[in-house]
Amino acid sequence: MNEELQRLYGARPGAAEQARDRFRELARRHAAAFPEDREVECFSVPGRTEVGGNHTDHNGGRVLAAAVDLDIAAVAARAADGLAAVESEGYEPQRIELKSLQAREEERFRPAALTRGIAARLSELGYRIGGFHASLSSRVLKGSGLSSSAAYEVAIGTILNHLYNGGRIPAVELAGACRYAENVYYGKPCGLMDQTTCAVGGFVAIDFADPAAPLVERIEVDFAATGFALVIVDTGGHHADLTEDYAAIEREMKETARALGAQNLRGGSRERLLEQAAALRRTVGDRAFLRALHFYDDDRRAAEEAAALRRGDFREFLRLVVESGESSWMLLQNCYPPGAAREQGIPLALAVSRSVLEGQGAWRVHGGGFAGTIQAFVPAGLLPRYLARMRELFGPDSCHELTVRQAGAVKLGFQPA
Repeated sequence: MNEELQRLYGARPGAAEQARDRFRELARRHAAAFPEDREVECFSVPGRTEVGGNHTDHNGGRVLAAAVDLDIAAVAARAADGLAAVESEGYEPQRIELKSLQAREEERFRPAALTRGIAARLSELGYRIGGFHASLSSRVLKGSGLSSSAAYEVAIGTILNHLYNGGRIPAVELAGACRYAENVYYGKPCGLMDQTTCAVGGFVAIDFADPAAPLVERIEVDFAATGFALVIVDTGGHHADLTEDYAAIEREMKETARALGAQNLRGGSRERLLEQAAALRRTVGDRAFLRALHFYDDDRRAAEEAAALRRGDFREFLRLVVESGESSWMLLQNCYPPGAAREQGIPLALAVSRSVLEGQGAWRVHGGGFAGTIQAFVPAGLLPRYLARMRELFGPDSCHELTVRQAGAVKLGFQPA
């Protein structure tokens, strides 16, 4: 049991013991909620971090992402009554009748829509579904860009995969079913990067040239051997009023693509963009042009980052991460909301990160941007200094030290005692 837990949670002193205690407590919670369950299975699904390709996926581009050691743990068992019953910390209990798999308007934007949608899509694909009881415990930080929602979706899909299909559903197909549920049943547009990374694990390179059938490659990297920590810094910004800022990036990129005669920017070229610069200034505006230029550069960089990791060139990987972050700041312009003069936590965190890490680590905006978090790759020797500086600026709970997890969504090979 300890060996398997170390594979998921790392070899840090006490990590395996803490994970074992967590699964035991979760099993006790499950027994109290579902006393009729005699045998249960244990599952773990990681959160994910975006590493390269900032705002490239929605225009047919390439991205690099990685699973992290913060996860959703689950204990689950088959249920003969056909109900999907889910107890999850911090949420209302779910009781979902799976005999009818049609989308329901009253479930829209609620977790029940995700559960029903995943079951519906798996059934459409010819896989077995059935009732289950599940108890979940999440360590994936909300609002941190680590995709707690995708981890939840993949957890539900993984439970159905192993309880009813012997674990034979391929990880990418399972991720696609989860995205379908979020798009169609829950009502939120999203790409496939988050669910795919949670399902596959490790570093994952994804090419969205064909959004219906993206190319997915898992890259084997022993992150622990690099001597770096992956740090997510929460700068305290809020995403509540930023929906239009996010939407404007995709909209402006696609407006530029259409001006170039393509459906999305992947269908055009950087050369043609630069050739048409004068005309594009008049038709789509300067910001849209600069964002398109970022797309072409960061799409290329995501592929180069993956190539650097494949050949074990971590220094080149770090250089590209910094370059990508600079492009997001200067060209994509998603490091602070337009008009935000007094609260610019992300660029402040980036500037101070540069002062500590320049020449030795890497730093970039994390995820969608405008507010929230940055990402840094910090060498072990600089970690205490870096954490101290960030906590001084953003508070004692602002920093989250992570590692890249090699395993994706898994069923564990033990029964909780």
